[in-house]
Amino acid sequence: MAYLHVKKVKKFSAELSVPGDKSISHRALMFAALSNGPCEITGFLAGEDCLATMRALTAMGVEIEPLDADGTRLRVHGCRGEFKDPGQPIDCGNSGTTMRLLAGILASKPFEVTLVGDESLSKRPMNRIAIPLEQMGAKVEGQGERRTPPIKITGRERLEAIHYDSPVASAQVKSAILLAGLAAGGRTSVSEPHPSRDHTERMLEYLLVKTVREGDTVSIWGGQTPESRDIEVPGDISSAAFWIVAAAASKGSRLVIRNVGLNPTRVGVLKVMARMGARIVERVDESGCEPMGSIEVVGDGLSATEIGGAEIPTLIDEIPVLAVAAALAEGRTVIRDAHELRVKESDRIATVAESLRRMGATVEEFADGMEIVGGARLKGAEIYSLGDHRIAMAFAIAGLFAEGETVIRDVGCIETSYPGFIREIEQLQTMVSGS
Repeated sequence: MAYLHVKKVKKFSAELSVPGDKSISHRALMFAALSNGPCEITGFLAGEDCLATMRALTAMGVEIEPLDADGTRLRVHGCRGEFKDPGQPIDCGNSGTTMRLLAGILASKPFEVTLVGDESLSKRPMNRIAIPLEQMGAKVEGQGERRTPPIKITGRERLEAIHYDSPVASAQVKSAILLAGLAAGGRTSVSEPHPSRDHTERMLEYLLVKTVREGDTVSIWGGQTPESRDIEVPGDISSAAFWIVAAAASKGSRLVIRNVGLNPTRVGVLKVMARMGARIVERVDESGCEPMGSIEVVGDGLSATEIGGAEIPTLIDEIPVLAVAAALAEGRTVIRDAHELRVKESDRIATVAESLRRMGATVEEFADGMEIVGGARLKGAEIYSLGDHRIAMAFAIAGLFAEGETVIRDVGCIETSYPGFIREIEQLQTMVSGS
């Protein structure tokens, strides 16, 4: 689908579930493949990014069985990480998670593999994982100083344990090092300027692999094999964020989202929305691999806030839709310390700022964020997603509040993380359309 047409809607009341968490789905596949037997995964996100991980593992000899028609239940036959040489480049598509985490696994394999990606992924820096992996003994070759893809990884079966001080708080960097650390002699540790998402540590612990956190440092011991266990993937809080903003910004609207992930390192978006005036109630179940539960949101209008510092790693993917929330709020919202947005699927700072301006908002762009003047009446506009799924979805939400029609171009990218989003936004407009 090339275009999505969105019109303004009235207040609404809805209950829904969102697709499985993308970050956890990637890890479930990879860690199950590293385990010592079969693992059944439920709630898997059968979107393009996660399917790239599945195809990569299959190319290296991992047996993965679909257990239902829509691909959300799988059985992965763990092979203790004894992968086969794929004999050809592995295509990671648009998925930086696939490339960076897979690089950590491949750093210890006795063969050479080239990882390639689409045009967008080919612009993203891989030196942030190449540097620590080379310190451990692997060889990582990329393009230019930033080592953009394609990258060629030459593994070394026995890696050296290291301590690495990461210059950025990045769950992908941390995870790549910890995965390589499974094949290192001794204790490998990573320190971050702020704690990033902890899905890797939680899943390793769930699969009975020992890790230890001391402040902002996480450590792992080499020579461990994950135990095969079934994994339930919760709904993706990043996908839920679009609907949370829509409900919170619409006075009188009510939304319930069920079976969604409520990991403390991922719920920064809920804290920000609560500061902005949203009425949010969480009900959490911590009995599984990841905390999950339900969220109830009641809209009561929004006020401006400041977003930055240590909370940025907990909501980095939600900033595009939080910027939309800021445009709908009263006052000036400032977003800082979000340099990482410059090297996502698009330059999200520039793309968000330009798209909000197209819709009539006043935005000042910084190197690490932006200031958004809220309260102006948004107007329908033509929005270019630049192939970035979060831009496409964030401005579909903006279109629900804009006068006239908003047309979003190149929305096929939404399938990478949220199959069904377009259907749900069309159904919402059918139910409650109006001015």
